[in-house]
Amino acid sequence: MRVLRRGDAGPDVAEIRSTLAAMELLPPVTESGEYEVFDTAMEHAVRAFQQRRGLITDGLVGPATYQALRGAGFHLGSRPLTYMFSAPMQGDDVFALQERLTELGFDAGRPDGHFGPQTERALKTFQRDMRLVADGMCGPATIRELHRLSSPRARGGRPVFLREQEQVRQAGPRLRGKRIVIDPGHGGDDLGVVASGLREADIAWDLARRLEGRMQATGMEALISRGPNQSPTEGERAKFANEAGADLFLSLHNDQNSSPKAQGVASFHFGTGNGTTSTVGELLAGFIQRELAARTGMLDCRTHYKTWEIFTRTRCPAVRIEIGYLTNPEDSRKLADPAFRDIVAEGILVAVKRLYLLGEGDQPTGTFTFADVLAHELAKAE
Repeated sequence: MRVLRRGDAGPDVAEIRSTLAAMELLPPVTESGEYEVFDTAMEHAVRAFQQRRGLITDGLVGPATYQALRGAGFHLGSRPLTYMFSAPMQGDDVFALQERLTELGFDAGRPDGHFGPQTERALKTFQRDMRLVADGMCGPATIRELHRLSSPRARGGRPVFLREQEQVRQAGPRLRGKRIVIDPGHGGDDLGVVASGLREADIAWDLARRLEGRMQATGMEALISRGPNQSPTEGERAKFANEAGADLFLSLHNDQNSSPKAQGVASFHFGTGNGTTSTVGELLAGFIQRELAARTGMLDCRTHYKTWEIFTRTRCPAVRIEIGYLTNPEDSRKLADPAFRDIVAEGILVAVKRLYLLGEGDQPTGTFTFADVLAHELAKAE
């Protein structure tokens, strides 16, 4: 689909406006032709919707926003749900089903709104336990059982995220043997942000290589998600991490803004804003954010939860780091310096080490060095 923005008009705009009106983000739609125009009020409504859903709040209706808008029209029970290999069902009803099954202790995986094989397996297990026909279709009988078990006393937590925490604890403090996928953003013909004589794809690739070398020196298995001239989709990057059996996924990016005053570093992790959050992803994002803000002197733009595809499709904890604004003179000056990129790579490595230390023998933020990490690894090996 084409990206819709302020000033566009036509039936596709009318469809989006009708969806936003149904969510009470816009006034009810009338027969007037003016409602086929993407005006300022509609842009504000799109931004509000994006903010609610953890999407990039750019006011544009691209593929991710359009998919989320279409999915928002479904609630659990509004249609039968089943696994379809060729075209998986998507929507808010699928997300609600996944969350409900997870709360009841059935492993539907990370809630992502896509009805895949893991959701089907969890649904069939639930149906068998409830003595229903275990056909993997969420129809009226299954919905009734899900509603019947709606009491909070029946809820068993969010095991997918509890397992993440337990896996980190059991993995121990050593980095050796940990498998990390480093994901340099963009690549190939997709250069990302281009400003101040710098290209985001090039900086991300350089940072990935510097981080890869440091991780390998500690005994970690560091894998880069793309080649220097490749630009896989987010789904392909997530698939690479899943097939590699990654323990962590680190996505490296730079930012931009129409205002040259926008600057700083920010980190992102999976979360929906309603309590569904990757606890390990959130913890790692916090470590990375604090280390980079302390070491680089960049403005601390904090950590944020998002529902980007790179988070919903990866099975391991994932973090995306926006390292400075290439449209800001100070940030771009720093990022152009190879020595500065070494500082960034060291900060990310130390943050990963802090995650696995879980407070054991830790040091104040910004003081733990690459040499300290190596010394700790050697000490643990003896």
